[in-house]
Formats: sequence, structure tokens, C-alpha cells
Amino acid sequence: MENDTPKVEELAVNECWALLRTKEIGRLAVSVDDDPDIFPLNYVVDHATIVFRSAPGTKMSAALSNPRVALEVDGYLPEPHEAWSVVIKGRAEGIREIGDLMDTVDLPLFPWQGGAKNFFIRLVPTSVTGRRFAVAEPAAWRTLLSDARRSPME
Repeated sequence: MENDTPKVEELAVNECWALLRTKEIGRLAVSVDDDPDIFPLNYVVDHATIVFRSAPGTKMSAALSNPRVALEVDGYLPEPHEAWSVVIKGRAEGIREIGDLMDTVDLPLFPWQGGAKNFFIRLVPTSVTGRRFAVAEPAAWRTLLSDARRSPME
């Protein structure tokens, strides 16, 4: 009998960083009042860390008050029909030292949303993991009921 379990390739840390450098949008997971919350953000890789800008608010407050955070970034390669996902877990630190701020200001970091985002935050990883896997064709999910007529919504 053939094994139907799809192959998932675990990525080496250097592969994860290479993939992270190809994107600029990720999702930051933080804890807000003991509940998980997720925020999309623009980021840039800077010497094996992640840097993003923020305005004061829930995201910044949660990231700095409970600095254990996670960032997830993913991508899709259409030709080989492969997807990848990288997760960085670590701690968030406000960038406050003048030398660090001067270096950070020059990073190619351009938030999509306008407004004052005058605070820079660095995610210092404690773990970097990633995986790559083949994307199933939509037909693989069809069943005998896929084309069944449905009763109208009432």
C-alpha cells in the first residue's frame, strides 16, 4: 500500500533566512490580555534579526510588555507548485540606542500603512524553523458530494 502522507521538507536555518529576505510582509503573534493576537507587518532582515516599525498601540505595547513573540512568513512558488513557511520565535526589543537607531533608519523598511511609525522594534530569535511542501491540486479535495445540489439558504 502506498503512503498517502505528503512529504514535508524541514528547512535549514540558513534556508529560512534566505526565504525571509525574499519577502517583506509577515504576521506577528503576540499575547494581548492573555489572548493570542496577530498583526500583519512589514519587516526587514537585519543581521539574523527581524526589524519592524510601529506606532504606539496594541501591537507595540503587547510586543514590548510580553516580549515573547512569533513571526510567520510564507510564500508560494508557482512553477514547482511548492509552498513554504518560516516561523521565528523570540523576544521583541525596542531599539533605543542612538547608534542602533541610526543604523536602523537606513534599512529598506517601508510600511504599507501611512502615519507616524517612529518606533523601531527588533525581534531577536530564539528559534527559526521552516518547511517546504508540495501544494495539492484543487481536484485532490473533490469528493462525491462536491457537485451535489445544495438547498437554498433560508
